[in-house]
Amino acid sequence: MTTLPPNDTHIDIDIEHLRRQRQLDWVASGRDLVVGHAADCPLPPDELMRLDARHPAVRELHDSGLTAEVFRVHTGGRDWAVKRARSACKVQGVDGQTSFLNEVQRRAEMAALPALQRPGLSPTVYASLKQGLIVSPWIAGSRVDGWDETGLRQLFDSGLALLRAGFFEWDFCPGNVLRDERQVWLFDYGYLYRFDPLRHFNSAGTGLSAPQHHLAERIESRHVFGWLLQLESRHGADAALRAFRIEKSIALDAYQRLRSTLATDGATATVLQWLDGICSGWCAALAGPLADLYLCEGWRSHATDLDDDLKGQTCTPTTLERADWLLQALRLHHGALAAHGTWQGEEATLDRPGLIARYEQRRRQAVEFQLPAPTSDHGGMHRPNEWPLPEKAS
Repeated sequence: MTTLPPNDTHIDIDIEHLRRQRQLDWVASGRDLVVGHAADCPLPPDELMRLDARHPAVRELHDSGLTAEVFRVHTGGRDWAVKRARSACKVQGVDGQTSFLNEVQRRAEMAALPALQRPGLSPTVYASLKQGLIVSPWIAGSRVDGWDETGLRQLFDSGLALLRAGFFEWDFCPGNVLRDERQVWLFDYGYLYRFDPLRHFNSAGTGLSAPQHHLAERIESRHVFGWLLQLESRHGADAALRAFRIEKSIALDAYQRLRSTLATDGATATVLQWLDGICSGWCAALAGPLADLYLCEGWRSHATDLDDDLKGQTCTPTTLERADWLLQALRLHHGALAAHGTWQGEEATLDRPGLIARYEQRRRQAVEFQLPAPTSDHGGMHRPNEWPLPEKAS
């Protein structure tokens, strides 16, 4: 982790570039990284490396992941999640190609921090980079298709714990979050990166060059606004606004606690003022009807997620729905979006027809980059052996 001096002096160090180069250097070196002990595995690692759907201990196989496949293994009266890296990652770009290495690195660091041994963060039993294995306790949960106050608070609390420990999670997508009967869990750390929360906003660029990205933005862009999109489509704008108000109130409470903690820990004025600005904007919006903030945050979330999917060439039907929302917003609310200074860079120079043309083109790209549909009837999940499963097991 890059550390800046204990003041607000700006040093133009591209921590993102350094991280990527170090990851590529690690891959080129052929070095291994091991977390935990092989003796703690449910089966010998060599046997785990050869698992397939016919193995008698395999109860489920989830093979729709882009960087790995996950087996549910039952031995010794309990279930284990065995994540096995794909020989060829399906995500384009350095971050995708090094995501398994990154997850093993982060799990090694997290295992050494007592503050991160908590409900909501999947612990590590064993991991080996060379063997392409990560073993953790099985989470008997399901994807979160609808958020409530309890689940959102748990997710923000997990995000805050990571931030305070110097970890920034970029990918809160539906495939990376599970919910059991008591707890919302994060279990995939492929896009969890180190940063200095006292000096940086996030792990992008210099750490100060992308202030638009933060915990709530990541949760909203990668997950919550996808749910709100469905809520808006099925139950109308008022239902989506009510749900958005709950989420934003929880985010505000989390950020006020974060601001207090970072101030106590010695954060720079730059970081504290940035958080103050976010909180004051949310406070003002929550005092009113919230429609303008919903429009602006919706634009940011859908546009950001669309951009993420296009860069990774990992588009889905939801990507197309987001593109359609953006185009409708341009046609119906261009004036309001412009008044709030929604667009930056090149997009800020485009008029309404130019923006519509741009997002029509991006939608065509999203069609081109659609991932193949899972081959199984369970969305990439196979249950090869007869075995009683918990009602919510995924």
